[in-house]
Amino acid sequence: APGAALLGTLASGVWLGRCGKPLNGILFNVHKLVALAAVIWIVWQLSRVLQGVTLHPLLIVALAVAGLCAAALFASGALMSLGLSQYTVWQAIHVAASLAALLVLPAAIYLFVVR
Repeated sequence: APGAALLGTLASGVWLGRCGKPLNGILFNVHKLVALAAVIWIVWQLSRVLQGVTLHPLLIVALAVAGLCAAALFASGALMSLGLSQYTVWQAIHVAASLAALLVLPAAIYLFVVR
């Protein structure tokens, strides 16, 4: 289910990006709320699953990078919604953080399963 929420966030983000500026308010809020719900759900699930488990150091790094990506995504998304003149810079950061998260999350899952 958290993976489906992440895919929903990605799909709504791509759709939102294709709609152009000004941002569609309803779609933007759906995207934002689905992303927030996905992050909360994943953190809650991880905290339950990882309790009392010895973690591989690379898994810790992967989870930290994923957390930084999530923070960068929320911050850049909020700044893009303000319509500032640096919109393209925030959009580039948003895309880069999305791609980094798409790379690190499967690696983290692999490291957790293999551990």
